[in-house]
Amino acid sequence: MFENAIGLKQKYRNGERIIGVSMAPNTPPDRFDQIMDQDDYDFVSIDSQHTPLSEERVAAFCDMAAERDVFVQFRIKHTRNAYLIGNYLDLGPCGIEIPQTELEETVDDALHYFYYPPAGGRSFGGGHRRGAEDKSTEEYADWWNSFGVLWLQIESVEAATRGHLLAKAGVDCLSMGPTDLSMSIKAHPQHWLKSVDDTIAYLCRSLEGTGVAVCHRNRTPDTREKYADMGVTVFLESA
Repeated sequence: MFENAIGLKQKYRNGERIIGVSMAPNTPPDRFDQIMDQDDYDFVSIDSQHTPLSEERVAAFCDMAAERDVFVQFRIKHTRNAYLIGNYLDLGPCGIEIPQTELEETVDDALHYFYYPPAGGRSFGGGHRRGAEDKSTEEYADWWNSFGVLWLQIESVEAATRGHLLAKAGVDCLSMGPTDLSMSIKAHPQHWLKSVDDTIAYLCRSLEGTGVAVCHRNRTPDTREKYADMGVTVFLESA
């Protein structure tokens, strides 16, 4: 159902290297262009979990990115907001990240609201949707289901050890949340995963052969090769 992917989504499936950059959602156009010129970035990431952010600002940022044909990954406000994924996507993001994913039920909600029928149950509509121009309803559903990218953020040792269960068909990437993960590790001193790096390496091994990528917020380019050697293929860096 989710196998006919194109473009960036296919790069996730193929295990190719993908590099993104975090931006403030109020980044002006000239600064946006300056950041994109710094490296060969595949996507930009904006955040609402820890950032005050209005729907109007999300739509304006995504419109600006669409004019430049730049892929936007958007971290939603809260895990329990997975049921709002379709509403967020109607504002123009190309991909969604769900923070603090722990349960398979969250993944099931995410898949339902991320994908259009017959793959999911997302509702049709939204003037800011990426790529909706000149497509019929059916054409757009097929196009989106092979274009949009869904991330689940892993931020605890419990979630990491269940990563292979969370990486269901239709999930493109498990992203690491190193700050919360480090707090989880400290709270479980007897756990066999002793560090963020241990957890990343374990998650990469557990997902081998699944077509689901692992992303790490490595922040700076000089750490790419270290984590690539562990199996990370998606890197999210700071502007």
